Amino acid sequence: MAFPALAIAADAKPNLLVIVADDLGYGDVGCYGAKCVATPNIDRLAVQGLKFTDAHATSATCTPSRYALLTGEYPWRKRGTGILPGDARLIIDPDRVTLPDLMKQAGYTTGVVGKWHLGLGDGNLNWNGEIKPGPLEIGFDYAFLIPATGDRVPTVYVENRRVVGLDPNDPIEVSYGKPIGDEPTGRDHPELLKQKLTHGHDATIVNGISRIGYMTGGKAARWVDEDMADVITGKAVEFIAKNNERPFFLYFATHDIHVPRAPHSRFAGTSDCGVRGDVIAEFDWSVGEVMKALDERGLAENTLLIVTSDNGPIVDDGYDDGAWETLGDHDPSGPLRGNKYSHYEAGTAVPFIARWPGRIKADTTSDVLICQIDLAASFAKLTGVEVPDDAAPDSENLLPALLGESNEGRRALVEQGRGLALRKGRYKYIPAAPARGRGGSKARPFDDAGPEAELYDLKADAGERKNLAEERPEVVEEMEATLKQLQNSSAKR
Repeated sequence: MAFPALAIAADAKPNLLVIVADDLGYGDVGCYGAKCVATPNIDRLAVQGLKFTDAHATSATCTPSRYALLTGEYPWRKRGTGILPGDARLIIDPDRVTLPDLMKQAGYTTGVVGKWHLGLGDGNLNWNGEIKPGPLEIGFDYAFLIPATGDRVPTVYVENRRVVGLDPNDPIEVSYGKPIGDEPTGRDHPELLKQKLTHGHDATIVNGISRIGYMTGGKAARWVDEDMADVITGKAVEFIAKNNERPFFLYFATHDIHVPRAPHSRFAGTSDCGVRGDVIAEFDWSVGEVMKALDERGLAENTLLIVTSDNGPIVDDGYDDGAWETLGDHDPSGPLRGNKYSHYEAGTAVPFIARWPGRIKADTTSDVLICQIDLAASFAKLTGVEVPDDAAPDSENLLPALLGESNEGRRALVEQGRGLALRKGRYKYIPAAPARGRGGSKARPFDDAGPEAELYDLKADAGERKNLAEERPEVVEEMEATLKQLQNSSAKR
């Protein structure tokens, strides 16, 4: 796709700040139609910038979508990019060129704060020593991490290559196989839990919440879930403050609104939609704190700020936190069908708002098809960096669309749920596959595709209710051929 050159002078390079929520659905934000939850900061961002209505993560789960954002490669091209355990090795090869590598080449200081979930180390990681390879080996200058997720051990922060606040006399040991140590588990001691289980999450108890995996030691370093948003938002703001005199790229990945949902007391009980609404409000606060930090330092005018989510929403993801009972009339997927893990659009279609005052027209909306995987090529074009032939193979330069200057989006997009699906033009194609079951918990299954091929005209049927596969076999044939071509190619750009 040929676009005019849009690279800008080095002294005018904008700061690049990408905020990625966790499990925030298309219908979870006020400016996308939510009525029962309040997101004033995100809504204000939309008024000041550009709201995309057909923006996607590559995948309906977290690890693969984050892999794609940072590498510009479809995660299904690389084995081992599924949802990782907390002790997984780093799945991004330090020798490959990543999005942060490209930004460093452009003269940016690079940072990552928050949820990582892309693995650390190269196998048999010792949490009590130097932790590498990790973010610093794939292009980041600074890292403050939740190593995996809030519901997985180890429940400690990692700053650069060390666990924060670790007492050397109380070493950490982690296991995702057999139990270790003598700390109580949710499986054996449910009476100790302040948040009960629905499925899984029944191993070591930390802060009254049982996790996936076993952990012993590191007691002084363990996080308090209710303080997590304050801690990582503070680190993001601190990064902005320290780098306000030179261009920076910050990838800020919040824990909210992922389980376990344990909002700070400032937000607990403040929503009309229960605890899930409370953590949406907490995420919105984090966005507001970042916006305030930019304003206070005079950086907002020259910062491209993007707010999005890693995948679609889920209500019951392993903890009995009352989210279903208090959901009321709120639909986290909005007008779309599906949710986290699903083949349907709400699995990968996510809120995506871009603000750059003076460059992006305020209070505008775009329906172009765009994906987080495109940030690598688009940011490279914006900052005047050449993308090597073997880097970001699936990332397309959609900078004009990202800035609201073009109505041309992706030619095709492969969406990853519990298998692959294809978006092309107005159509969505889900291949026939063996029955996958309906997943989720026994009480609340998630909506997933069945064993027959499915074809939807999203222009006429955004909710994917009328399967056109039998009526339009020629479109199914074309879509199937395109999907196979993309799967069998090494990639394209």
